[in-house]
Amino acid sequence: MAGRTKQGLLLACALLCAAALPCSDTPPALAQGLAQEQAPVTAPSLPIASDARLAGDTKQTRFVLDLDKPVAFRAFALPDPYRVVLDMAQVNFRLPNGIGVNGRGLIKAFRYGMVMPGGSRIVFDLAGPARIVNATMMEAANGQPPRIVLELEEVDQETFTQALNRDLKPAVAAEAPPAPSAPKTVPAVTPAMPAGPPDPRPVVVIDPGHGGVDNGTQSGSEAEKNVVLAFGLALRDRLEKSGKYRVVMTRSDDTFIPLNERVKIAHDAKAALFVSVHADALPKGEGEAEGATIYTLSDKASDAEAERLAEKENRADAIGGVNLTDEPTDVADILIDLAQRETRTFSNRFARMLMGEMKNSTRMHKRPLKSAGFRVLKAADVPSVLVELGYVSNKSDMEHLVSDSWRNRTAASMAQAIDAFLAKRLAATGAAN
Repeated sequence: MAGRTKQGLLLACALLCAAALPCSDTPPALAQGLAQEQAPVTAPSLPIASDARLAGDTKQTRFVLDLDKPVAFRAFALPDPYRVVLDMAQVNFRLPNGIGVNGRGLIKAFRYGMVMPGGSRIVFDLAGPARIVNATMMEAANGQPPRIVLELEEVDQETFTQALNRDLKPAVAAEAPPAPSAPKTVPAVTPAMPAGPPDPRPVVVIDPGHGGVDNGTQSGSEAEKNVVLAFGLALRDRLEKSGKYRVVMTRSDDTFIPLNERVKIAHDAKAALFVSVHADALPKGEGEAEGATIYTLSDKASDAEAERLAEKENRADAIGGVNLTDEPTDVADILIDLAQRETRTFSNRFARMLMGEMKNSTRMHKRPLKSAGFRVLKAADVPSVLVELGYVSNKSDMEHLVSDSWRNRTAASMAQAIDAFLAKRLAATGAAN
């Protein structure tokens, strides 16, 4: 059994690596022309995950995921906090509503979603240290569908750490068989496309929060990740329609993006502005709150609620199954670099302009401008704000958040603030030159 499990995990690594490789470097315009010349190819349907269940106790716990066909997968543990991650080839999750909210035994809860094109992920929050004693892809048999079986066993901290170090050795990956070559769908030699002139328009990066395995806050059947993605796409369309900007989305579908990668996207794009979009929720028993809030980066939170929100948003990588032990220990020091006062000044200026426009189209929080140590706002060279559109825990706010008319109206006011801010910055830059 151990040999088959190891072989299955190694094959999974190879297949997942193959799934992550780009299919072609062909320019979009050329690819479109080639597609018209070639016979259409029907994309294979994704495997369907139809049900999941937990069994066992605090000593041993089993997780079972029912599928309609076998998939390649791998399982591994992560520390701080204790988690187990199940990565697999992309599947279509059709699990019952609310599944994973309540755990059992060693598993406190679990969540699932797409972590990248071609890959899906399930993240298990553990009640304490545990090790994976079995991870098997079972074939269909005796009326049971194909299924992934994951078995966990309680261990002490020392055993957990030893198993973790052993599992993360590079030699394991080196033993994996080479990934199969993808069939070529375009000629090996393609005509060179003439390089166009550089686009002088300023870049605006829109960052819909959460995504994939990270749902964000939840209100009934509405997940924050879907609400903010819909708003981000509406804002993108509004800005692109004006023709004034190049707009870059950190995500344009239900994909998990680590916080540092979001910041890197803005930095690599040489963005003139970074706007992260979220929706908040107050924990039960902490009263009511309503309206939109605009946050900027600071080394000290403006109030207790801002501090709570920053802590929650900064946990997104842990929720998504990212290994946080590789993060630098001096993150708190580099978040606020005193040498970057100019960028912080521009961020605060845009936040004030944004508040002035948004108050004409939507309800604002009683304290609409706040600050805290949000990791996603730490790009030292890009003015950045985080906008909480409202509270999913507030019925009235939630009605707005899912309303097309409210979304379009608020996106328009946000676009007006972006116009005003960047017009002044470009004018100032031109005068300086």
